[in-house]
Amino acid sequence: MTVDSGVFRRALGADFDRLHPRMQERFGVGVAAGYGCVGRGVMSEVRRGPWWTLPFLGIGTMRNIMFPDRGRDIPFQIDNYAYTDGLGRETVTFVRTMQIRHARRRRFDATMIFSESRGRIVDYLGTHQHLAVDLDLAVTDEGGLRLTSGEQRFYEGPVAFRFPMLFSGRAHLTEHYDDERDCYVIDLEVRNDILGFLFGYRGTFSCEFVPGEDAPATAKPYREEPRE
Repeated sequence: MTVDSGVFRRALGADFDRLHPRMQERFGVGVAAGYGCVGRGVMSEVRRGPWWTLPFLGIGTMRNIMFPDRGRDIPFQIDNYAYTDGLGRETVTFVRTMQIRHARRRRFDATMIFSESRGRIVDYLGTHQHLAVDLDLAVTDEGGLRLTSGEQRFYEGPVAFRFPMLFSGRAHLTEHYDDERDCYVIDLEVRNDILGFLFGYRGTFSCEFVPGEDAPATAKPYREEPRE
């Protein structure tokens, strides 16, 4: 695999070709591919854990990681753009914007790179890339993508440490293309090893593939973290 292969093809290797053709198109977004993907749809449900998870989710709101709101039939947009960051790394944005209510909009920001040293995708969460998360990817029998988060590391200035999973959550995401409904279907659940369910959403969307070899400034993080 070469850098020209794109982040997800490099991570999945030969399994990338097992994805549904529409999934290959969506996750084929890359600098060399020369296009981005803008998905628009509706979250049929946005959920959160019990009341005692609110402080945890509230902290995430400050950096566009998670949020304490919940609801049904919520319009959303997901922006996937590829660009080369200031450190020379091919990066793909995953910016999810949800219109919770008329006067309240929430974002869930992430930027992903392929780490040669770790042999996997590293997902930087939030607006400042403070949290770096290892991702394990697998292709389902139906040609969908299953994503599971693993080790997490916190970086800020000289501070660097492995983030204890006791105080964080593991994400389990599945996405596939539904031929009958002609749409993408997404389902995310974040759970803490002790506290249980923290946050999740499920919904459907369609995609527009837009030309361009860079991401808009609004989709990029405020700072870039060199440590993986």
